[in-house]
Amino acid sequence: MDIKPLQTEQIGIQTLEKRLMKSESEISLKIGLPREVSNDERRISLTPGGVSILKANGHDVFIEQRAGEEANFSDQEYADAGAEIAYSIDEVYQKAQMIAKVAPPTKDELDLLDDNHTLLSALHLGNATELFIQTLIDKCITAIGFEFIKGDDKEFPIVRMMHEITGSMAVQIGAHYLEKGQGGPGIMLGGISGIPPATVLILGAGITAEYAARTALGYGAQVFVMDNDLARLRHLENALDRRIITATANYQYLSSALQHADVLIGAAMQEGERSPCMVTESMVASMKPGSVIVDTVIDQGGCISTSRPTVHSKPTFTKHEVIHYCVPNIPSNVARTATYALNNVLVPYFLAIGDAGGIKKCLWQNTALRNGTYVYKKHLTKKSLANIFDMPFRDIEMLIASHI
Repeated sequence: MDIKPLQTEQIGIQTLEKRLMKSESEISLKIGLPREVSNDERRISLTPGGVSILKANGHDVFIEQRAGEEANFSDQEYADAGAEIAYSIDEVYQKAQMIAKVAPPTKDELDLLDDNHTLLSALHLGNATELFIQTLIDKCITAIGFEFIKGDDKEFPIVRMMHEITGSMAVQIGAHYLEKGQGGPGIMLGGISGIPPATVLILGAGITAEYAARTALGYGAQVFVMDNDLARLRHLENALDRRIITATANYQYLSSALQHADVLIGAAMQEGERSPCMVTESMVASMKPGSVIVDTVIDQGGCISTSRPTVHSKPTFTKHEVIHYCVPNIPSNVARTATYALNNVLVPYFLAIGDAGGIKKCLWQNTALRNGTYVYKKHLTKKSLANIFDMPFRDIEMLIASHI
């Protein structure tokens, strides 16, 4: 296939269109895309190309004015694709039955939800509250979290795509803040002939860590990866041709590695749960002055004790002379790429819901969406959330089977 340079970002959606244009929807969905208002969020859930596919299959899309602007998609592009432009957020929520967001709803947005709505968005475990969950329960919302969507192949498709972006971006960020003009010590990540490269230490050995390691190796950095899952470490070593150094994340190895690290990337996480805190404050204090921490799992609580959430407009703070970058939505900084990634996962799910005849029938048939649902028919359906907030839960398969 002859790919011209300016066509590359479109290939995914072109392939998607060829595969999905022919679908027989049982019902017409009314999908709402409100403009994101929180934490410098610049992504949107669907591209104009995705909207055109949904319209071709009989579904209606209502998008708030300027909702795609930060991802460089104009209202005209969405209108040309068949979307109806809404001139207020209230109009989106009134006309739509399915609300597709990136960030979790704000308090004001929660007030706009009612029992006719199905919500698809991230949950951000690190910031989620019992009040937020209880509000969704009381309003009888069907809530599906990006972090929980898992298919029969045991993959988390949205999480994986965002983690690929996050891992690559984390190294770019670390390299940027090592520069003297950004408060760093003035070190080039890859070094040059006769001068050794910087050291990048990655905590965790999952998807984010893999893509961070690939990118760091591409820069020419020396890369250490630490985790307590030996199987993951072996997999990563083999995938990267043993060009990285791995070690278990025990106190002795971790303390020693931190003293030599120029960039620390926190990527330790467990899917659907809060991140384990692996680095204590005293460990951070032992790091070199001017070194950089990029905590990529801050949206799940962070894996470094000195981390606290920041935003794109003010992304860093310094503690113990170490620069901390702790923005929860790192992919938002490449909003257009991230929006294509979200679109390519979400469009097939919307078509599946339409084909099944509604969300209830689709949850019974579709493993990924069933796994993704955390509130259904006034019940919390995720045991991990029930444990975090000490709330009762009901298994979603039992709820669906009992026709509640």
